Order: sequence, then C-alpha cells, then structure tokens
Amino acid sequence: MIDENRPLYPIGIAAELIGTTEQTLRLYEKHGLIKPARRNKRRHYSDNDIKWLTCVRDLIHIKKISIEGIKKLLGYAPCWEITACREEQRTRCTAHVNKSKPCWELNKTICNKESGKLCEECIIYLSRKKRH
Repeated sequence: MIDENRPLYPIGIAAELIGTTEQTLRLYEKHGLIKPARRNKRRHYSDNDIKWLTCVRDLIHIKKISIEGIKKLLGYAPCWEITACREEQRTRCTAHVNKSKPCWELNKTICNKESGKLCEECIIYLSRKKRH
C-alpha cells in the first residue's frame, strides 16, 4: 500500500517535479500554503504535497490568482472539499455536521483519528491561522 502522505522528496526534487524553484516553495511555505515535513531541518514533501503544490502553481500561473487570493479561497471553501475527505469521514466529522465552526474548533481529533493528520499540519488550519 502506497502512503501518499509519506514525505519522500527533498525540496530540490519537489521543485523539479512541480516545475518551479526551491525559493518559490519556501515562499508558499512562508505564506502558509504548505507545511512540509522536516528531517534534520530539511524540507521533505509527500506525493500529496506535490499534488497540492501543482494545484497552487496552476492557480497562480494559469488562473492568475494571487497567493493572497488562494488564501482567501481556502477560507471560504469547506475543509472536506479541499482535503478530499471520504464520505464516511464526513458523516462523523463535527465540522461537516455543524458548519458554523472549523473542524479544529469543534473536534480537534477527528482528522488525526481517521487519517493520522494533525490540525496544525492541515492547509486549511494553516491558512486561517496566518490571517489571525
């Protein structure tokens, strides 16, 4: 079974796969669009990170949406649409049932239990935290 969340690629390889530069990936991180795993202070990216960063790059270069615009969109879209939660996860997720608050305010452990993810690593959490 392939773990698409396993951080495999150092920043140079990730930049090459995405078709951008290491500095651009650092800029995305600075703006809260990604939080790569760290090994000995070095950034490593997973297959899912590569997919997300490719999407970010396309939004910026093809759709002409600014980084601030992407961050704003992340604030409007429900987290389950961005992170592609499975239907069975959504039915148990308090953020899906009670849409008035983000998931980390309602039940900080749901994503961790279901997928091993932590709220503090979630792109939606990071983008909203940067604004406040």
